[in-house]
Amino acid sequence: MDFRTVADTVAEEIASGRLRPGERLPPQREFARRHAIADSTAARVYQELARRGLTAGHVGRGTFVTERPGAPGPAPALSEPSAGRIDLELNHPVVPEQAALLAAGLEHVIDPDRLESALRPTGPAGTPGAREAAAALLARGGSRPAPGDVLFAGNGRQAISAAVAALTRPGARLGVEEFTYPVLKAVAARLGVTLVPLAMDEEGLIPDAVAEAHRTEPLHAVYVQPVLHNPLGRTMSPRRLDHLADVLLTSGIHAVEDAVWAFLRDDLPSLASRAPERTVLVDSLSKRLAPGLTVGFAVARAPLAGRVTAALRSGGWAPSRFPLEAMARWQADGTAETLARAKRREARARQEIARRHLGGFRTSGDPGSYYRWWELPAPWRADTFVAAAARHGIAVTPAAAFRVGRRGVPHAIRLGLASPTRHALSHALTTLADLARTAPHELTDA
Repeated sequence: MDFRTVADTVAEEIASGRLRPGERLPPQREFARRHAIADSTAARVYQELARRGLTAGHVGRGTFVTERPGAPGPAPALSEPSAGRIDLELNHPVVPEQAALLAAGLEHVIDPDRLESALRPTGPAGTPGAREAAAALLARGGSRPAPGDVLFAGNGRQAISAAVAALTRPGARLGVEEFTYPVLKAVAARLGVTLVPLAMDEEGLIPDAVAEAHRTEPLHAVYVQPVLHNPLGRTMSPRRLDHLADVLLTSGIHAVEDAVWAFLRDDLPSLASRAPERTVLVDSLSKRLAPGLTVGFAVARAPLAGRVTAALRSGGWAPSRFPLEAMARWQADGTAETLARAKRREARARQEIARRHLGGFRTSGDPGSYYRWWELPAPWRADTFVAAAARHGIAVTPAAAFRVGRRGVPHAIRLGLASPTRHALSHALTTLADLARTAPHELTDA
């Protein structure tokens, strides 16, 4: 469900008087449960309500309906909403030359003789040409998947859903990093799978934590992001990968390896290259090529491939053939690699912008990634900071959106650096830094 639709519903309740000025909204997690939405969607609803001036967050107290919803109040200039919205929540890398490069490759695909076949239906196995192209596209760290192991989905989320469905069943236990991709939480809820949070360190998931959790109560599988973990930006060394592969092989656990950001570090090997019989690798085109190109990949050897194929078919998640043909062309003519190199350069440039504007704060992130983790200074709480940022027209993601389990959630946010222009990014980071240096009560008590 779109967060704006939920926000509209709450706004109607406020306008009708069912929610009165001064009334406290439930905590975001409780709100998410009531409305059957993901925690991350609930966070965006609260951001949107704050942006509209319908609610305000207060440190230590929560989020409340404003006394005069939507009307300008006496707050200082620092807390007045901005005219435009800068999205540091969604994270879609775009480089200036992207459209022109992709358009050139499409000229080949839309040739009438080729277009006829490109518009025919296809299944999860795609076509031989698409499998060859995908295998080349997904090669990294000196390893390349076999074309026959490549399957296709409509998008990356569908590939993840199919992989989890193939490796688990309702009631199964799926081990995950203690901070994980929010969509996975929604996938697990839909499939009736229990997520088991696993400890992390500076290299990401700790293999011994997988083994210990499995000994306590068997895990059916684990979901892991070995390269440029979202949201923390951590990456496993080859030695750590080997250790995790050993745990999978000795315990009999399968893994879903999310490699959607791994194209930014093509020098590093995959977990699937270390334990191919135990791993389903998932990836997509949306980050490496363009957000609207949503072809998903699932790489699995037999017999796992058969289970993933069945999940893709039963979910109705087969891809369209046209984007497969386009992908094959962009891989063959070098467009895919040209864009990947450009996005690697751009990621480093944006990380430098973030480090320059957020110096003195506790932030972390891989210099080659498109996100940065920010541990907020006291007395800021994450939800209050997110609401304050939204009043300035800046969307950021609270740590709660990524947290798995009931352990305490840090007062931290993730900054997505990919979507705005560099100028807009610099403006947003300057605004957020100024905001973080201001005591929260100064924004609400003026």
